[in-house]
Amino acid sequence: MLKVQVLGRPTGDNALWVTADSGQGQTRLLLDCGEDTLDGLPLAEIQATDHLLFSHLHMDHVAGFDRFFRATFDRTNRPNHIWGPPGTARILGHRFQGYWWNHAPELHATWHVHDVDAREVRTFRFEAREAFEGMHEEGTTPRPSLLLTTPQATVKALLLQHHGPCLGYVVREPERMTVDTAQLAALDLKPGPWLAQLKAGARGRLDIHGTPFDADDLAARLLRRQTGESVAYLTDFLLDGPEQDRLAPLLSGVDTLYAEAQYAPEEAALAARHHHTTVTQVAALARAAGVRELCLLHLSRRYGRGRWPELLAAAQSIFPNTRFPAGWLEG
Repeated sequence: MLKVQVLGRPTGDNALWVTADSGQGQTRLLLDCGEDTLDGLPLAEIQATDHLLFSHLHMDHVAGFDRFFRATFDRTNRPNHIWGPPGTARILGHRFQGYWWNHAPELHATWHVHDVDAREVRTFRFEAREAFEGMHEEGTTPRPSLLLTTPQATVKALLLQHHGPCLGYVVREPERMTVDTAQLAALDLKPGPWLAQLKAGARGRLDIHGTPFDADDLAARLLRRQTGESVAYLTDFLLDGPEQDRLAPLLSGVDTLYAEAQYAPEEAALAARHHHTTVTQVAALARAAGVRELCLLHLSRRYGRGRWPELLAAAQSIFPNTRFPAGWLEG
């Protein structure tokens, strides 16, 4: 399952913490890292981050990086990967070097930073033992359809427009094979290692507690394919008619769209000038894409708390299954 936590506060910096848990392992993803966004995460979770993925490198999306890096700078128990649009490696190279590394020869971590554009991914390597001074080019590869693939999840990058390239992300679980428990009971069978064999594609005779069964027949009666959960994260982007038409098919089948809601409906011209969205524009995108639900993030400070229900209602008038993160309208 996918566990998603919205980080940060209303009208403050926001980020997304996504844990893909298969029951046998986890993949932890941090999408953006603005100021104070890590306050809601235990240190152990920060240290267990598998990939940090930036939408872009404006201050409100990278200002919390120092806290992240302090917890992970010499991490060697897992690979260190950071992803973002072109220029990410150059900017983070300056962040890496923004400290006094007098103990650098004793460090061991290697960091890989990936610049992602429409056609390719350029990877750079930074070594802690070098005080992060070298920006070693590791090579350029064609941009894959899926940016990341782990046993628990895939990540697809979507190119957005925000006065330059910005990345959105779609995280999906793989398809799951589940067992029809009603059919299991009807056959008077008890779970056991044989179920794992059946899920793994066993053919022919399958011995269950001393009784032979036809594996193909059992699979047809017991196993059900279930689509994995999915979320998308889109923030700081121009959303006009052509962009909606381009993005909607890319979000098809997404369960929950987490998207910025910077501006009120009447300020569409201002939103377009700053390459942001209005609450109604992003609601229209959710409707066009056919997502299951929409969660609004990244509210502008220009709107006081008293207007938040009004903004939510405007979005719900177009896409009823719209909400704010839990607790945002309370207190």
